Amino acid sequence: MNKADLIERLSEELGGRTLATTAIEAMVDVIIRQVAAGGRVTITGFGTFERVDRAPRTGRNPRTGELVPIEGTSSPRFRPGTYFKEVVAEPDQLPADGFVGGRAPSGSRSS
Repeated sequence: MNKADLIERLSEELGGRTLATTAIEAMVDVIIRQVAAGGRVTITGFGTFERVDRAPRTGRNPRTGELVPIEGTSSPRFRPGTYFKEVVAEPDQLPADGFVGGRAPSGSRSS
């Protein structure tokens, strides 16, 4: 499933493609901005997005054996939550109806 597929699927739940697109774009924007600033975004039952800083180090050129300095870098990391890992390991645990990952506002999808 790609972003367009996700928007299409959410549009069924939210009642429109425009609303689904706005929801996905806003969520991705908030996560990227928070993680880029060094913060963490935790979605209970789903997982945690965070920035990981890697220290500078010395590597070795495999062809010549020469030592090469490698600059420090930052990259995003996603760590799935416990519930997410459990249902991936045993998909039979997923309920047939209702939202799987947490609380939903009343009036959303009947259970």
